[in-house]
Amino acid sequence: MKVKVKKIEGLKLAGQSASNHSIVLDTKKHVGGFESAPSPMEYLLMALGGCTLMDVISILDKMKVNYYDIEVEVEGKRRNEHPKYFEEVILNYILKGNNIEIDKLEKAINLSLDKYCSVSNNLKPKTKISYNIKIIKGE
Repeated sequence: MKVKVKKIEGLKLAGQSASNHSIVLDTKKHVGGFESAPSPMEYLLMALGGCTLMDVISILDKMKVNYYDIEVEVEGKRRNEHPKYFEEVILNYILKGNNIEIDKLEKAINLSLDKYCSVSNNLKPKTKISYNIKIIKGE
């Protein structure tokens, strides 16, 4: 896997993947950014959320779990000193549907975080990763 990151202006950067997809990265104004795009650490949280949610959706679909909406909110707590890596990340999975079997959902999440999600496994062991589940009943 290979990517390229290049300067646009100040600390505003453009990232391009080998698959020819692009993103913009930025940071806060007081350190030279423009606050026009997510920061690298925000992208890391989005990468974790995307990785685990793709796994969970695939596993739930294989288990034939019936739901009509799913999302994950990701919250990271960073060290105060450099390097300011995430010491803890909390994933809040939110599913909407009826008769969702919590044991199947927990199994899917644990399989993702412990086995399949490359991002979560890259963050361990420095980062403590935990999760919560919220099920909203409805159509």
